[in-house]
Formats: sequence, structure tokens, C-alpha cells
Amino acid sequence: MREPLTEPPVRIIARRLGRIAAPAGTLLDAEGILNPAVTRDRAGRLLMFPRMVAPGNVSRIGLMVADESGEEPRFGDPSIVLAPETEDELRSEPGGFGCEDPRVTFVPLLDRYLMAYTAFGPHGPRIAFAISQDAYRWTRLGRVRFRDDALNHVPNKDAAFFPEPVVSPSGVPSFAFFHRPMLPESWNGQAPIDLILSLPPERREAMAIAYLPVRDVLRDAQALCNAVESVRVLPVGDAWGRLKNGAGTPPVKTSHGWLSFFHGVDALEGPAGPSLLYRAGILLQDAMRPDRVLHRSPLPFLEPETLDERHGTVNDVVFPTGIDPLSEESYDLYYGAADFKIARVRVDVLLR
Repeated sequence: MREPLTEPPVRIIARRLGRIAAPAGTLLDAEGILNPAVTRDRAGRLLMFPRMVAPGNVSRIGLMVADESGEEPRFGDPSIVLAPETEDELRSEPGGFGCEDPRVTFVPLLDRYLMAYTAFGPHGPRIAFAISQDAYRWTRLGRVRFRDDALNHVPNKDAAFFPEPVVSPSGVPSFAFFHRPMLPESWNGQAPIDLILSLPPERREAMAIAYLPVRDVLRDAQALCNAVESVRVLPVGDAWGRLKNGAGTPPVKTSHGWLSFFHGVDALEGPAGPSLLYRAGILLQDAMRPDRVLHRSPLPFLEPETLDERHGTVNDVVFPTGIDPLSEESYDLYYGAADFKIARVRVDVLLR
């Protein structure tokens, strides 16, 4: 893996644009509306796909269409595009179940929208995919299976597709997606902080990329669920993101390489002991070989500051998941605030 550049080539200007969505108090979102995917349909309409959490931590994926006739987008009432139905999305034990944390990418070579989401069921969190021709009606492809069988037996989260084929570490033209294999102790979401800190950095949870050979997928879209290679690409940080990191938004192709926003997690000391602190950074990867990291944020550009970000279902969380590119240098970033609401930030990325 190429080492990050010593002189950061990126300057970031971030301006919060405020809350986009909050629970309406219905049975569908009583425990939160958060961590949305964002894309535009074929006519250019802005779509948001939030995770909606019902009582008992039961998650569904919604769809909200934006009205952009004013200065700021206004999202309509949500419909449901994915509700828990499959064996991987249902369970009877306490702790919840469902379809969580979607990311949506339009893939021109397939002429389809792909949704990666977390299926939370009897085996804990697992990665699953759905496909759509129009971004409104979705067909499940199912759960991902890895050729490396060890990855089939641990929880996994934070999947997001690259919109174009890349080259895998073994040299195979491939579709690719981010993912984050988890510790066995993270079955229900988060391993104890003391346990994580007792592990060497190379054993802590970190972003990986999985690869799906293009020729297989073009022959049968079901091959999107058969990951042939997987490689860890973003070790936990020294300055921040020491507990773990993971993908946030799907990557966007720029003239400098693949640009995306990720999350890093640290321990926040408090009177009752350590708690979690989620912050956001920027990642730049090689255009053909995204396992080669060109730049990662030496410091987070976004961290919990507002009341919405500091207090919620999980305190002190900013969790970027949705991206709407305005230009190569300007992006609207949609993020989960304290695992309870959705907010938006305008990010200008100046690449030297």
C-alpha cells in the first residue's frame, strides 16, 4: 500500500447546513431516522434513503423525494422501499433486526442503481445488496459471500459501491465495494472499548475493499454477491480514529482519484468512564488501484458540536453516509447525528 503523502494535498472547508430530517413520532421512526443514502434519479431528482428505526430497534429503509424549488431542499414524507423480510433480516431475540444504513450508487456499466445495506438478523450484521433500474423499485440480490470463508463468519458493515470498475490487487478488472469486517465481540454493534484498546492496531476494525470480477457480473448480476478478493486498506489512525474506522459515503471519481468521506471512532473520557466519539475525515485513493491510499485526513474535518450531534440514541456521533456532488470541489454531505436525526454539511475540497 502506498504511504499517505507527507504534505497533505487537500484543504477542506465545511459549513453546516442544519438538520434535514428528524423522527416524526410514528411507529416507523420512533427510535430514529438516520444514516441515509443519497442519489439522483434519472431525471435528476434528489432522493434520500434513510434508515428508519421502529420501537425495539427494528429498521426499515425509506425513500424521501426532495423538492428543490426553494433555496434549500425539502424532503417529503417517507415511503418504505425495504422492510425486513429475509432470513438475514429477521430474528426473534431481543436487540432488534432489519435493514440498516444504506448506501446507493449508480453504476453506468450496469445501467443500474446498486444499494448496499446492513442486514441485521440471527447472525448479527451482514452485508446485503439490492438493485434497481429507476431507484424507486428495488430487488434484493441477497447477502454477500466471500471466497475467504473466514469473512463469512464475522459481522460486517459499512458497504458502499464504487461506481466504476477498478483493478484488484491481483490485477483483475473488478467492481468493488467498501466493507468493514468486525470483531466477533462486536456482534451487536460495538465491542467494549477496553477490549479494543487491548488489541494491537492491526487487529482493530478498519475499512476494507472487496472485489467482484467484471466478467462474472456482466454475465449474471447475482455475481455481485460473490466477493473474490478482499484487502484491508485503511489502518486505524494514530492521531484520531484509534478504535476503528469504516466507510462513510460511496466514492466519487475526481481528476485526482477516488474521493470519499469516512468515519473514525475514538474513546471520549467522561465521569462515568469512556464513551464513543464518531468523527469524519476525507479519503483519496488511486483511480485504478483504490487499495493504494493517496491521502487520509490527518485530523477530522467534522466532529460532534451541535445539540443534535451530541445527544441522541448514541451520543457524540457524526456518521457520513450520503453524498451529492455539486462539482469536483463541492459536495453536500448527509450524515447521521447522534444516531437519531439527519443533518447536512456543505464541504468544499480544494485539491492541490
